[in-house]
Amino acid sequence: MSAVPLPQPRVRPAPIFAIASGKGGVGKTWLSVTLACVWARAHRRTLLADCDLGLANIDIQLGMRPSSDIHSVVRGWIDLDAAMTPFLGGAGAGGFDLIAGHSGSGALAAIKLDETAKVADGVRLLKPRYDRIILDLSAGIDAHVQRLAKAADALVLVVTEEPTSLTDAYALAKLLRLSGAAFEIYVVVNMAENRARGRKTFEQFAGACQAHLGFRPKLGGVIGRDPRVADAIRAQSPLHLRHPQSQAFEDVLRVAEALNQE
Repeated sequence: MSAVPLPQPRVRPAPIFAIASGKGGVGKTWLSVTLACVWARAHRRTLLADCDLGLANIDIQLGMRPSSDIHSVVRGWIDLDAAMTPFLGGAGAGGFDLIAGHSGSGALAAIKLDETAKVADGVRLLKPRYDRIILDLSAGIDAHVQRLAKAADALVLVVTEEPTSLTDAYALAKLLRLSGAAFEIYVVVNMAENRARGRKTFEQFAGACQAHLGFRPKLGGVIGRDPRVADAIRAQSPLHLRHPQSQAFEDVLRVAEALNQE
């Protein structure tokens, strides 16, 4: 199968957003997919890369069966651009380009750090071709997550109101700051009971960062708990197509507006 034609170079290289979380189950991958849909609908040429090297599943959420994925890139069998699969027409045609992960396999969980660096460097080379690039990282704080995060221009930490989510996200922020990462860090509170509680959760997290790490993250947004999100995931459909009037999708629109500052 031939490679997906790359969009033509743009004047301002795309910002890269790394979507991360300290722990799994907080909606990180769903947010990555939904942000890609938001920017695609806004006519932003968007690339979404599934960089969850242990348990990739973006293609599953979208009901896709890519013919190639990031595993082939890491192993050196194909170039990064050849691993792209267009979704809803692809970037520039109302959809976005996807670099799928290796679903249903932990084959990449034990790769070497220099192989992860190859992926990170390859994505950065694609910046002139897009308006937005999203990296969906693995949950956790390991060296591969940190290396991929450092390829980004901004980090989006997804948290919930659960204390374990906050402490694990704080650990990742701490490690990145101690390693010299100077990018902007945004916090998105997902599955909040209401906006006030979500804002309180952010202030709790931001206060800890200010007191102990010497920086204050930005609020990326609060996404309310919405049962239609789970329904869309089960249906392997983007939320805005399955439930056009979903409040959660409206919340992600606000997150996209906050990130557009980059």
